[in-house]
Amino acid sequence: PVVVMGPTGSPTEIPSGQQVLLLGGGLGNAVLFSIAKAMRENGNRVVYFAGYKKGEDLFKREEIERATDQVIWSTDMGAAIEPRRPQDAHVRGNIVQAVLAYQREELGDRVVPLESVDRIIAIGSDRMMAAVTAARHGVLAPYLKADHVAIASINSPMQCMMKEVCAQCLQ
Repeated sequence: PVVVMGPTGSPTEIPSGQQVLLLGGGLGNAVLFSIAKAMRENGNRVVYFAGYKKGEDLFKREEIERATDQVIWSTDMGAAIEPRRPQDAHVRGNIVQAVLAYQREELGDRVVPLESVDRIIAIGSDRMMAAVTAARHGVLAPYLKADHVAIASINSPMQCMMKEVCAQCLQ
């Protein structure tokens, strides 16, 4: 199902007692850390894959760390994001490569093994969403529960001069 959401859309559902996998790309991380916080405050275990083009693009680090049980930082280039907590890690590569490295236990202990994930929320560019979709139905499929819930939100520009209508409504 497709749900068109904008300023008057439905809020993110925050369940309790679940294992949650969050995938944020670039500016998607600006929204995702607040979802992570709400998820964790509601009794969920949260692993967060935060992807950036360059490590220098990192923002809201403290908020992301406070809102999660584990963070896997990934960068395509530039400075690596050095983990500050023992359970966190950094991967040079894209978000799907980071999830695969996590699954193969190349990054240390998995706080939320993929086999236990109940819910995936991904926010990023259309290219990232395409990669995550392909991975869910491809390379990650053998590791994910068949009945997991997956929610994706594609970054889209606001058409603020059009009576405050979000471009999502135009799509």
